[in-house]
Amino acid sequence: MFLTTFSTRKLFDACSKWHSGWWALKFFLLVVSMVVPFFLPPGFIQIYGEVARIGAGIFLLLQLVSVIEFIRWWNKYWASDEQSKQSCSIALFTSTVFYVASICGIVTMYYFYAPRPSCCLNIFFITWTAILLIVMMAMSLHSKVNRGLLSSGIMAAYVVFLCWSAIRSEPADEKCNVQKPKNGHGDWTTVLGFLIAIGAIVMATFSTGIDSKSFQFRKDEVKAEDDIRYNYGFFHIIFSLGATYFAMLFISWNLENSASEWSMDVGWTSTWVKIINEWFAASIYMWKLIAPVVKQQPKVMNNEESVQQINNSNSP
Repeated sequence: MFLTTFSTRKLFDACSKWHSGWWALKFFLLVVSMVVPFFLPPGFIQIYGEVARIGAGIFLLLQLVSVIEFIRWWNKYWASDEQSKQSCSIALFTSTVFYVASICGIVTMYYFYAPRPSCCLNIFFITWTAILLIVMMAMSLHSKVNRGLLSSGIMAAYVVFLCWSAIRSEPADEKCNVQKPKNGHGDWTTVLGFLIAIGAIVMATFSTGIDSKSFQFRKDEVKAEDDIRYNYGFFHIIFSLGATYFAMLFISWNLENSASEWSMDVGWTSTWVKIINEWFAASIYMWKLIAPVVKQQPKVMNNEESVQQINNSNSP
């Protein structure tokens, strides 16, 4: 789909009709694509697994950028000076809810996943997440940034969720997880959590696929009436990368032992991928906060130097 639609620019192009139609043929190709891999040699599947690891990592980074851009848009829409007092009140209430949920999440993780001082790794994960929350809130409230509490509150809840998801992915024999079943198998909460995560990933994949503007260097281009509303090729490549991420979830990012013992999103590899994803999310968000300030600093210095030069030239 990417190869056949990436050059599409107009709504009435043949590729545009292929993108939004021909469902009978697409269903046939879908069935074929699910049947053919059973007849492929294991070596080819192993190569695809290695490629899928890279694709899944790229998908996580693109998803982070899209989520952060959405949070910034949400904050700008609700916390704007032009909005009514009612919208500002809703923004304040929403940010309070997100912060309270984040704090409750931190306390809950300490209780369930760090019950004893020997759980050093879990204590480090949770404590570092709490530190990130404080740093993000302080940066967003700084006088030079002044982004308010809404965006940092939403981001706080997001990184707490990533930390919780990472700790939940620790192996079943981990003694620091008091919620882990003793028989080593996932319970109904694991299955429900995985289904919720699947739904969230689908929504994130779709939103990232149609949000190609967040990854463009020029965002001031004017579109004509017959131009496509989003980049079809980007949409399909994002879904392709999302499919590689699904593949990694189903084998817990472990290509070596996935055939001997199957586990659903469980393992140290899966845990570290999510933790690194959390740290990247916080880093990108904080850079988005300070980037405008950093860019404006050289301009201020140049203006001060210009004024100084003018004063020196006018002095006797």
